Amino acid sequence: MYNYDDDMVINHPQFQLPKWIACAPFEEYLGMQIEEAKDGRALLTMPFKLKLAQGKGLMHGGAVTALADTAVAMAIKSMVPEGTDFVTVEMSLKFLVAVREGVVRAEARAIRQSERKIAGEADLFNGETKIAEFRALFIVMKPIDG
Repeated sequence: MYNYDDDMVINHPQFQLPKWIACAPFEEYLGMQIEEAKDGRALLTMPFKLKLAQGKGLMHGGAVTALADTAVAMAIKSMVPEGTDFVTVEMSLKFLVAVREGVVRAEARAIRQSERKIAGEADLFNGETKIAEFRALFIVMKPIDG
């Protein structure tokens, strides 16, 4: 869908998500799949491919973190009006078990705390084994008057 080697420029004419709840180029590159996103919850998966390995052959922690953050973002998208701008402002991830093979699954939920604050959580699994716990805070951006 994208030429991943294109330079990114402001208002890149080739970049547009196909729909509100969809993977962006980075997420596609990592192999993420949105299995479900509705009612403030989301389920995403990502297979462990060689390109996601760190130096010891385990899944890179950055890939796990990206999956968790994206899963929560999709949970948020499922509960806010289409086109709402929001960003991650805080995140933490507790690693429990290393990933050596297989498909990682993120089960995410979003909880609105106020008009502009949304808390997110995700539990990550490899098979039935819980590998990580993710927590984050998102802020809904104020509209820019034009």
